[in-house]
Amino acid sequence: MAVYTQVSSEALAGFLAKFDAGELVSAKGIAEGVENSNYLVDTSRGRYILTLYERRVAADDLPYFMALLDHLAGKGLPVPPAIKDRSGREIHELEGRPACLIQFLPGVSVTAPSPSQAEAAGAALGTMHAALSDFGLDRPNTMGVDSWQAQFDRCGRDLDAIEAGLFDRVGRALDRMLARWPRDLPVSAIHADLFPDNVLMLGDTVTGLIDFYFACTDLRAYDLAVTHGAWAFDGSGRSFSPEIGTALLRGYERSQKLSAAERAALPTLAEGAALRFVLSRAWDWLNTPADALVTRKDPLAYLRRLDFYAAKGDALFA
Repeated sequence: MAVYTQVSSEALAGFLAKFDAGELVSAKGIAEGVENSNYLVDTSRGRYILTLYERRVAADDLPYFMALLDHLAGKGLPVPPAIKDRSGREIHELEGRPACLIQFLPGVSVTAPSPSQAEAAGAALGTMHAALSDFGLDRPNTMGVDSWQAQFDRCGRDLDAIEAGLFDRVGRALDRMLARWPRDLPVSAIHADLFPDNVLMLGDTVTGLIDFYFACTDLRAYDLAVTHGAWAFDGSGRSFSPEIGTALLRGYERSQKLSAAERAALPTLAEGAALRFVLSRAWDWLNTPADALVTRKDPLAYLRRLDFYAAKGDALFA
């Protein structure tokens, strides 16, 4: 979450008038994340999230995301569907951007998860994959393996402005991933970005899975690999917790068993997931507007994960 587009109180009040959501009391920009502009909105009837969709979220993709959330909510999963206005519309325009009013969910995201919290998150991910087995829509992974060469080329030698030699290191990792990437594992709709800040918890209970704006059709085990890299390391990528990683995998397999081929592919998938975030974070690091209320995320934190998985992944996931 972030704030790129400023919304006036007058514009927001007019927007809320389309809904049975009460009158505007207060609104506050949410700075975390890098994708969309988000506001925490309090009204006379409750609390909501207002999301304005920015550069990476194409308006044409929004019906897919809304349908996916409606599908999961219909199966009882703790996700935040968009709220329909009085005419039944979910997707609107505000300040020149596509916009949705989103159901607010209770809970907090954890910054230092315990093994029991990681196990709960893994179980929630597995339950989500099972619930999406009959979801009928498809969306290509625009940040998936087939996009990495173009992302690398787009960053180019500017990568060395982040750290000397980064261009060559990332290039070698990219060549390795493109040569080894599995293509025949089970696929489904996946979250593709299930970091701790996209999981809301009360104690050891998951109360919300949020921010589905990278959701797509891709390898199911890749989603688990993304989540493993996000949960099992500290923010800098310097410290790995085997207890957290093991708990996450254990929780996932309570809900969704891994095949032998998926388990064998996890080291490669984990490397690839780390490379994906090196590339996207590097682009954001080099191109985030100076006046945006947003926290840039260090691409080197994922370079360290990439190196760790390359060195220890085979033993880690055995």
